Amino acid sequence: MTSFLTVLDGVSLVMRVSRVSDRLLLCDLDSALSVSVLTSRNVTLIVNASGLEDISYPPLDGLQVLHVPVQDRPHAPLGQYFDPVAERIHQNQSGATLVHCTAGRSRSPALVMAYLMRFQGRSLRQAHELVLAQRPFVRPNAGFWRQLQDYERRLFGRSSVRMSTTPRLRGGDGYLRTAVMVSRFLKRLKRAV
Repeated sequence: MTSFLTVLDGVSLVMRVSRVSDRLLLCDLDSALSVSVLTSRNVTLIVNASGLEDISYPPLDGLQVLHVPVQDRPHAPLGQYFDPVAERIHQNQSGATLVHCTAGRSRSPALVMAYLMRFQGRSLRQAHELVLAQRPFVRPNAGFWRQLQDYERRLFGRSSVRMSTTPRLRGGDGYLRTAVMVSRFLKRLKRAV
């Protein structure tokens, strides 16, 4: 007999794993360590953007792990991993790819957006809208946004989003400024539609 707690645990895991496309998933670290998440979604490639390298994933046949050793700091060089990660995701034809960081809010969504630009031809705006629709709490830090804009310019010769400058907030770490920028972007988008 299934306990109520088991059902709740299963529901919380389902809610923490976001399906960006048929074979591309985005989640947090805890979900990436779940055997049931990995097996039920046929995950064969994990992109670990948590900055932690000593993680013990479940020992599943055929499971490959790509480490992205970057911390969630605005000046961290995540952009240098956009191409290699996008290429690995694109090459994974044997199953689904699960991209995670610690919370699934900043590094991993940025890597997924880079993949969507490179291999699906989406603009940064379109990639962000798609990821945000599947995972409403994504918040890449301001440095990652700048790196994504630079990447979009390199791929397409232009940028589809513009960073808003906000006054430095006391104790600000980039997340609040990014949230303000995203909020303004969404308001402008609603007015345009």
